[in-house]
Amino acid sequence: MKICIIAEGCYPYVVGGVSSWIHSMIKAFPQVEFVVLAIVSGRSQSGKFSYELPDNLTEVYEAYLEDLDWGHKRKSGKRTQLNKEEYRALRSILLDEDVDWDTIFTMFQKKHFSVDDLLMGADFLNIVKECYQKRYPLIVFSDFLWTMRSIYMPLFLILQTPLPKADIYHCVATGYAGVLGSMAKHFYRSGLLISEHGIYTREREEELLKASWVEGIYKNVWIDQFRKMSRLAYERADRVTSLYEHARQLQLGLGCAEQKTKVTPNGIDMNRFADIPGKQSEDEGYINVGAVLRVAPIKDVKTMIRAFAFAKEQNPVLRLWIMGPVDEDKEYAEECFQLVEAMRVKDVIFTGRINVREYLGRMDFTILTSISEGQPLTILESYAARKPVIATDVGNCRGLIYGEGDNLGAAGILTHIMNVEEITAAIRELAQSSERRKSMGECGYARLKQRYQLDQMIETYRELYKEIGWEYGKLWPEDDSDFVGYEADDYKADDYEADDYKAETTDGADFDEDSFTIGDFDGADAEDYDIEDLDTEEFDIEVYDAEGVGMQELPVEDLDKR
Repeated sequence: MKICIIAEGCYPYVVGGVSSWIHSMIKAFPQVEFVVLAIVSGRSQSGKFSYELPDNLTEVYEAYLEDLDWGHKRKSGKRTQLNKEEYRALRSILLDEDVDWDTIFTMFQKKHFSVDDLLMGADFLNIVKECYQKRYPLIVFSDFLWTMRSIYMPLFLILQTPLPKADIYHCVATGYAGVLGSMAKHFYRSGLLISEHGIYTREREEELLKASWVEGIYKNVWIDQFRKMSRLAYERADRVTSLYEHARQLQLGLGCAEQKTKVTPNGIDMNRFADIPGKQSEDEGYINVGAVLRVAPIKDVKTMIRAFAFAKEQNPVLRLWIMGPVDEDKEYAEECFQLVEAMRVKDVIFTGRINVREYLGRMDFTILTSISEGQPLTILESYAARKPVIATDVGNCRGLIYGEGDNLGAAGILTHIMNVEEITAAIRELAQSSERRKSMGECGYARLKQRYQLDQMIETYRELYKEIGWEYGKLWPEDDSDFVGYEADDYKADDYEADDYKAETTDGADFDEDSFTIGDFDGADAEDYDIEDLDTEEFDIEVYDAEGVGMQELPVEDLDKR
């Protein structure tokens, strides 16, 4: 069996929770061949992996949200022209009226045309005019037109991405990943599994509502685009998973059929934290507060620093360890450094990338002040080390701290987001009582053991892969080894959630009869070929070299539409 994981802005380029989850999933099934189709921002990221790839991960393909236009450009004065069916399909997607995704898929995969030409052509202009007159007649048309071009450029580039063949496509989000998975299912008649760590549409809404680069009604236009893509993924998926019940309810509210949904909590390997080192001589006399995260705005590190500073005024033995990379948003990291200096706060340590096992045992408790999360692995790792947690009330943090249907008690303290006063009080409260810290830590350990172990998560996904494979005539291979968990040196830092990663994407990769390998393609002589449809038994792939020339055409039948 061959499984293609489609991920946006994370594995294997960016260290974090979703990335480490993908890495552990691939390693969990060594008898299965995996490939990754990674959506990244541009070619500058190509091949810059942060992980040592497992042996059963045979290829990494890339899709780009920003790229040069390799398509065939018409002669001067002429633009790409659509036939009636293609025009109706393009109109349906722009107006979001009974979207004909199948025709859109065929149009972008079979015809080799310039996205620039399409966006600047008369067909796109006329449809945008119609949309404007129906829905947005009171705004400036030129602004609306350029907004629509900006919105559809990344989608159209994604739609032209060559698709590796697989038996199951596993998308670790909806959005652009869901579009690629849905398109692959359309052509290859394969299974489609969607796993959301955060609810993609809600996360993009939150980002857009706070964004300064887009204003007024244009926020709604962008939000509608992300809703449209998520709706496609929900409609085409065979199964859709979420990390906790409230997230599943949000999926239902966004249009996912209830019978497709399943809650699959995160899990970690508790054995990794069984013999971690404890307090060191340099820790004597200190109460260590640990924050395992990337220094990025979504983690709201500034609020954490302010709250810690006020808590330390009352309890001078407090020491804050901010553990994780500082290079994702260098400007924000510098602002955090300056805030520490401006407030003259002592004992704030930025460690950079670390092996969390070497530090977590030294902490008295951990803290997470994020403004958005899913089900943070950093909380589960704290529990594995028997450490209580202070966390903001986002994502599933409430369920992790207070429990969902268990009677184990509180494993930490929950606060409101960006509430310096509440977070300060929580730090002071845990700092005052070692006995309370110990009891809360034991509660977290018991909760983790009961519900959030890695082998439980792996078994759930084994059954999902078997079930979906069976529906498409693919048998699950016999297990040929036992999975013992991912090693600490497989990744370099441990902050986690789908809301943390940025939209990023693949190049015009070379491909042979069955698979692609990453390669540069300059689109030369593009007019000499186009991509053929595929039937259920023979996949019509066209072979070309790294320069895009010397193409060999392989005869094929067109694919019937579902």
